Parts: sequence; structure tokens; C-alpha cells
Amino acid sequence: MSGLNKMLTNYQEALTDLKSNMTVMIGGFGLCGIPEGLINVLATLKISDLTCISNNAGVDDFGIGVLLKNKQIRTMIASYVGENGFLEELFIQKAIDLQLVPQGTLAERIRAGGAGIPAFYTPTGFGTLVAKDKETRQFDNRSYVLETALKADFALIKAWKADTLGNLIYRKTAQNFNPLMATAATITVVEVEEIVEAGELDPDHIHTPGIYVDRLLKGNFEKRIEKRTIRE
Repeated sequence: MSGLNKMLTNYQEALTDLKSNMTVMIGGFGLCGIPEGLINVLATLKISDLTCISNNAGVDDFGIGVLLKNKQIRTMIASYVGENGFLEELFIQKAIDLQLVPQGTLAERIRAGGAGIPAFYTPTGFGTLVAKDKETRQFDNRSYVLETALKADFALIKAWKADTLGNLIYRKTAQNFNPLMATAATITVVEVEEIVEAGELDPDHIHTPGIYVDRLLKGNFEKRIEKRTIRE
């Protein structure tokens, strides 16, 4: 799939060349703005030993948690995993390689991957386990840790609205990691709530230009609430 023809009609076509041992970025923040349909289809494929890069690991029975239950993920790179008890079990059993990354550092590593920057220095994590076995330097009398960029074979992301050329608009919390990941993968697959004709989106409101999008389809979303809080 290349050029201006990015529209797909089914999920299976979107992931047809995703293979075992690949690196996959999955967008979203908690359960907000995650590519639910793409995750669910990936869970049906006979694919294993994936490296998954995501802000979090979903919950036990939804989102990335489904891939963990299937034991399709060999390495999990994330900044927050506290909502997934099954991931904790896998880690204790040494059945998964878990790499915890400070949230801001994770975002910048992904952004750097999309910008073609191989590495950068950050003060975050200096003097902690985060800096173990990493190069450190001082700039202006402050210590910094060298962090490398993150890139992926596939990025699976979710947007609110797109046009037929793949230009994307996100809503609210979904802007946190989806736009960064869209730039940092060889193939970016996007599912959206609404698709309009080219020219209908206000150019000033586009968050991800269509040049970064390889495959686009209209999805169906449950939009599960991660923690429901009811006011008395």
C-alpha cells in the first residue's frame, strides 16, 4: 500500500504483512485512544515474539492485555504497567522482558525515532536504575543520561477523524502518543471514527499529515472506561 491509495475495507488487510519478531508501537494513553480493532485482530493472528512499545500495557482482558494473555509479546517497553496484573505474573515468572521507561523519556525516544535523531541526553533518571549501563555526561554542571531513539516496523494508532488522503485529527487524550508513533514506524496503520473527503478538514487543525500514514480504515470502538468513578 503506497501513494495516495490508503483506504482499506477490512482489518485483516491492514495487518497482512505483520510478522513474528517484529517491533510494534501501539498508541493510546491508558485505554483512551487505543486502536481497539487493530489490537483485537492482531490477537487472532499466529504471531509471537513481538516487541511492543506503548505507554501502558492495557488491562488484563482489554487492549494490549489481550496480546499478553496470548503470550504474543516477548518484550514490553512502557512507562506504566500498574493496571495489568497478568503482566506482573509474566514478569515474576521471567516469561517477558519488561523495560520500564520514564514517561517523558519514552515520548521523546519515540519522537526522536520519527525525526531521525539516533540519541539524546536527558537529566531524567540520572543516579537511578534508569541510568544503569548507559552513557552519562555533564552539561552546564548538570548530569545527563544518553537515551537512544525508538523505531518500529509497525505503528498501530487511533485517530478521531481523517480524510481519504490520511490526514489525521485526534481528540484530547488520544494526542499523547498516537501522533509521535505515526512518524516513527516503517508502516503506520490507522483506524478512525470518521473519514471525510480530501479537502474537508481544516489544514490548521490537522495533527498528523497524511504523508506519515500508510493504511487507513474506519473502525468500531467500545471505548471501555479503565476506572469508572461515580460521584455520590
